[in-house]
Amino acid sequence: MTMSSPYVIVLTEAEDRALAAKVGSGRTEYRDRLRAQIVLEAAHGGSNAGIAAQPQIGVDAVRRWRRRFATATGERLEALTDRPRSGRPPVHGPAVRAETVALACALPAENDVPLSRWSCPEIARELAARCHVAVSASSVRRWLADDALKPWQHRSWISIRDPDFAVKAARVLDLYAGIWDGQPLGPNDLVICADEKTSIQARCRCHPTPAPGRAMRVEHDYRRGGALAYLAAWDVHRGQVIGRCQDTTGIEPFSRLVEQVMTTQPYASADRVFWITDNGSSHRGQAAIDRMHDAWPTAHPIHLPVHASWLDQCEIYFSVVQRKVVTPNDFFDLDQIRARLAAFEIRYNAVATPFNWRYTRHDLQNLLQRIDAHQRLVDDHRLAA
Repeated sequence: MTMSSPYVIVLTEAEDRALAAKVGSGRTEYRDRLRAQIVLEAAHGGSNAGIAAQPQIGVDAVRRWRRRFATATGERLEALTDRPRSGRPPVHGPAVRAETVALACALPAENDVPLSRWSCPEIARELAARCHVAVSASSVRRWLADDALKPWQHRSWISIRDPDFAVKAARVLDLYAGIWDGQPLGPNDLVICADEKTSIQARCRCHPTPAPGRAMRVEHDYRRGGALAYLAAWDVHRGQVIGRCQDTTGIEPFSRLVEQVMTTQPYASADRVFWITDNGSSHRGQAAIDRMHDAWPTAHPIHLPVHASWLDQCEIYFSVVQRKVVTPNDFFDLDQIRARLAAFEIRYNAVATPFNWRYTRHDLQNLLQRIDAHQRLVDDHRLAA
């Protein structure tokens, strides 16, 4: 005589749908699908022995999951998940783990280790020397991950040195937004970012770079064919570039770029042409402003703050040139570089659009406020010490 189970299961409508979805889904893990199937059949009147008659289901498993679901308090579906298990006893004690974290939080040089930064295998080697225990790199990686430590990573930063950083940066961001002195730019006002990409070398590989039928292979053995500078003027709102190659940088090469732009339409007939430049020696200081304005009265040079090349949109164009033209550097001579860059300008201008510049004056104010708050915090710590 088959005995009925004392654990009677009555499902709600939501529970029935959730369990049926688990049983019918091909993405559900096998153990979860099996448990849901046991509860469903139990709710539909199946006995423990009848449910266990199916392949790969034991009667003990049926009893366990029926009882756990029926006696669960709160969300009963959660009763079908595995309970926490103790797992394998730890091999290394807390002292070894604490030593690992201490090493990761200090520079290697502070521990007389001739490394610039740690890696997991290097920390494991140092632990073996210090604690005389064999710790695997994977264990080190797991411990550091638990504490969100990644000593092999670094971020570079630079302090603001220009006392007028906020003013200079804000007016450049206003020009990007089409504003000058609080007023919208006119239809005949143009904004240009100009810069130089120096030392583009002609490296002639001893063997040709293309290789039929296989991935591109670049040989490291080459002969030098000289170097040149690439000067470019990027139109911020029209999304066009005008460039030229020069043997070197300097006042005269940059003046030739300015002449090339200012004698070309629509810049020749523009009411105002704003030239945004960094503080390179070719166009630095008030002397450069006077020199350009005397030669071209409609030109208005605007200098970026010191150490703020990240605000120069021309740098974005140069990054495109580096990826699509210069790398890998495989040129026979400088004439080939000049021809390639000139052809690339034509190709790029045919499809180019203005950069989607999203950094605004508001973002700049937030940045400066965070820097000020950080500096006050550092000063308070120094006074407390």
